[in-house]
Amino acid sequence: MTAPSDLDRGDTAALSDDIVYPAMIPFILVHLACFAAIWTGVYWQDVLLAVGLYIARMFGITGGYHRYFSHRSYKTGRVMQFLLAFLAESSAQRGALWWAAKHRHHHKYSDTPMDVHSPKQKGFFYSHLGWIFTPKHDKADYRGIGDLTKFPELVWLDKHYYVPPIVMGTVVWFLAGWSGLVVGFLWSTVALYHATFCINSLAHVMGRRRYLTGDDSRNNWALAIATLGEGWHNNHHAYQSSVRQGFRWWEVDVSYYIIKAMSWVGLVWDIHEPPASVVRNEQRLGTKVIETAAAQLAASFQVEKLTAQVREALAHTPTLAEIEERVRQASETAKVRVESLVAHIHLPHIPTTDELRQRAAKMFVRTPSMDDIVERARQILIANVCSGLAVKPA
Repeated sequence: MTAPSDLDRGDTAALSDDIVYPAMIPFILVHLACFAAIWTGVYWQDVLLAVGLYIARMFGITGGYHRYFSHRSYKTGRVMQFLLAFLAESSAQRGALWWAAKHRHHHKYSDTPMDVHSPKQKGFFYSHLGWIFTPKHDKADYRGIGDLTKFPELVWLDKHYYVPPIVMGTVVWFLAGWSGLVVGFLWSTVALYHATFCINSLAHVMGRRRYLTGDDSRNNWALAIATLGEGWHNNHHAYQSSVRQGFRWWEVDVSYYIIKAMSWVGLVWDIHEPPASVVRNEQRLGTKVIETAAAQLAASFQVEKLTAQVREALAHTPTLAEIEERVRQASETAKVRVESLVAHIHLPHIPTTDELRQRAAKMFVRTPSMDDIVERARQILIANVCSGLAVKPA
């Protein structure tokens, strides 16, 4: 297999991340083609076909693209690996290698300026679908998916990602006619688009947080139903290698049930489960999450205002040498007055540990690493104030 080109390898720093709207034309045409049902008619068998294709291909995305190719949360054989990729690619959401590369990049930089699709950074529309149609994200970064590029059939399938949807569409048309193609295939394809995209966008905007993950991921039960379990997104960001994303028994995760059933018959194995300490939120956070949370906590205080207060206080506070000189030269009566003066000196105020902890409790969900976050935030805050003092005011 030949080495990937510079562009394939992800050397796209010079490329723009602006949306290229002409690239959206095929995507828009698929949506418009759904209205062809006005002429083909809508029959109950076509609707059932659409539901069946939606569920099957959604599993290809969740169980294949996401939990297998992106996170390797279980193992399977080479044939099953190829079939998972083919099924997932029949949803017309690019190739398995492209999908895995982008998703791994997302987790590495989640909700930071480097994130591939963060509504916090570039807005809802861009995170939902706009990022897909940018030159910067057009190719897969093969450097981050070496465990996958060693399979030439996956590389071929990734480069010819249009083959699976064309094959499936053709089979559907042959078996179910034009109404089956429009209603069964195209309707379910469009539904798959937006259900999947909602995990990138809506699941970072609406829902509840159970775990502190350093990003905006949330659990959303409605999205979990629509995506066979992917809506338990905060759970997933808390422990990314888990094949199960619905950590509690009431959190419906159909993809996990399917993978579990596949393990019973030997199609997959070595499925990763979340440790009990993670599920109970008892596991301490990693350095990266602590640093991110601490930076957020420190940033919640007005550093410029604190710096100005410290500078003002220091300007009117006698130095220790000045106080000692006054005491040395003063009489006993004057000495009492000086000590009284020292006792009432207004020292500059930096938020205390308790104040930081109170604000952290309002900002973040419970975590056993809260003291680490508070201590690091205080260090960052003091460092920021010192940096501000080093700059002469205009």
